[in-house]
Amino acid sequence: MKNCLMVALLLTSLAGCASVQPKFPEPDKLPVLKELPDPFRMSNGQRVSSSEEWRQRRTEMTEMLLHYEYGHLPPVPTSMAVEDETVRDAFEGKAKVHEFVLRMNGKDGFSMHAGVIIPTSGGPKFPVIVAVNPVYGQHNEPTARQVIERGYAFAGFAYHDVDNDKDDRSVGVYPFYPDCDGGSLAVWAWGAMRVADYLAMRNDIDMTKMAVTGHSRCGKAALLAGALDERFGLVAPHASGAGGAGSFRIQPKGVETLDMITQPMRFHYWFSPRLREFKGRENRLPFDQHFLKALVAPRGLLNVIGLGDVWANPEGTQHTHLAALPVYEFLNAKDKAALWFRDGGHDEEARDWAALCDFADFVFFGKARGEEFNRLPFPDAPKSFSWSLPSGSGQAR
Repeated sequence: MKNCLMVALLLTSLAGCASVQPKFPEPDKLPVLKELPDPFRMSNGQRVSSSEEWRQRRTEMTEMLLHYEYGHLPPVPTSMAVEDETVRDAFEGKAKVHEFVLRMNGKDGFSMHAGVIIPTSGGPKFPVIVAVNPVYGQHNEPTARQVIERGYAFAGFAYHDVDNDKDDRSVGVYPFYPDCDGGSLAVWAWGAMRVADYLAMRNDIDMTKMAVTGHSRCGKAALLAGALDERFGLVAPHASGAGGAGSFRIQPKGVETLDMITQPMRFHYWFSPRLREFKGRENRLPFDQHFLKALVAPRGLLNVIGLGDVWANPEGTQHTHLAALPVYEFLNAKDKAALWFRDGGHDEEARDWAALCDFADFVFFGKARGEEFNRLPFPDAPKSFSWSLPSGSGQAR
């Protein structure tokens, strides 16, 4: 790829800050919903009955989540330049590592460090896993080797270039989009989408087989990126907890709550300020995290978490998974949503990456899915919703 290659990005902005946003009620004006809300219930009170109505409902859910929880993303840049690219061999010649700077909207625009690792055998186009993480660094070499040896390219970016995770909107991407209200998770998700833009410029990446993943806070951002950007054919948040794959309503003892994560001295800046307004009244949220998962349908979705990672709410993750499954069933894709629980805690382990690659092989290549992706570690947990599939379910395309 030529240095400083300029490419017009012919993409429409999704929920960008420049768009006219609908008005939503204040929390005290919302009804109390003690169970997980119905994703099929449209804003006009009717239930979804067709694929066309689901697309309409999907837009409603997206706007709702961005308004109350995450804030809005910056718009898609009008151009992108690849600068300062270096290429080196890795893993005994099995891969080439490309590191570079992505500069957007001209020489005075925002820039971030990014990279991609490409296998040297196979192809000519490779499936790819995008991580909310600079995967090309030396400390990530064991994971990168594992991904490459499974036949996948591996891409990522320096997410702290986008937002430094210090509640400081004077740096990163924020000065370039001062009117955007997105928190850290929104702009980290935006960064993952820009990596996808870059990958689309290459001639050795199969854009029909692209996954996005991340761990912990980056898992929250990966789930949001995959929910909003349908180019990601598989979305695999790891240990993402509150604001990710966990539930705000279903919070057993020891989990991170909405109150905890949005405290002014902790991570309130990851979200829209509106989210903290639901502290102590989570049952007034017009959604829960199964809405975010439902936005991924009918594409692949894999929740990965350790059973000992109580803070990240494994049981709540199971509940939101089960509440998103009816949407997958409605769209004839029930087998595309899965859980992978293991023993252990909040660490990111080699077996987690093996599970991700196994499920990617199923989603992208039709290989056997395996029963380990069907296991529910909380089989006796009471059902968290009473609504059911719309009539005519399983017929949507």
